[in-house]
Amino acid sequence: MKRLLRDLLRSSFVQRALGVLAAEYLRLVWLTNRFVYEPPDVYGIVEPMMPAIFVFWHGQHLMTPFIRTKDSYKAKVLISRHRDGEFNAIAVERLGIGTIRGSGDHSGAFHRKGGVGAFKEMGRALEEGWNVATTADVPKRARVAGLGAIMLARETGRPILALAMVTSRFIRLKNWDSTTINLPFGRGAVVGIEPVHVPPDADAETMEKLRQHVEYLLNEATRRAYAAVGRPEATLG
Repeated sequence: MKRLLRDLLRSSFVQRALGVLAAEYLRLVWLTNRFVYEPPDVYGIVEPMMPAIFVFWHGQHLMTPFIRTKDSYKAKVLISRHRDGEFNAIAVERLGIGTIRGSGDHSGAFHRKGGVGAFKEMGRALEEGWNVATTADVPKRARVAGLGAIMLARETGRPILALAMVTSRFIRLKNWDSTTINLPFGRGAVVGIEPVHVPPDADAETMEKLRQHVEYLLNEATRRAYAAVGRPEATLG
């Protein structure tokens, strides 16, 4: 019975149905929450920097497709090749975001999971004028930024923009990344602080300092976002 259920959940029909349901649920959340932006003119600031590398914490990413408020903002997001990534890919594509399939894993599985190919594809996308979005965490180590985005910024010359997007009403799961399921009929906030530029000749020490700075910016953006919706106690450290 367990195997039958597992095979059913992995079927393309069920994966597509789950993806469509997830997309339309998130659309409902977006439409029924009143969002504020910090800074208020964030799009006027960010638009001249595009294409850019947008990063956010794993588990806090569900609403991020709605950062794309104009059709002219072309965007692609990195999604795992793992079977659990299938309905995620279907959902974001339904919401108008392109997908790049691969892993951000920096362990020995990086090649096997398509990490190298995905890195090259993200670089090509930026060259072609696409914004690229990815989670910043080292896999299975929540709130610890990896070097992936730093490396991509060094290779492409594009800025990194760390952001947080939260809602006042949510359910937080007890898993490794404390996944937050955003709920409708509340308040929301989108917070970005400053761009991070990586010199093309950045050495290991410089890259580590910038990695730590991206980590700080993500935590600070998260703190400010939850404060903006009246939930400062919800901030994840």
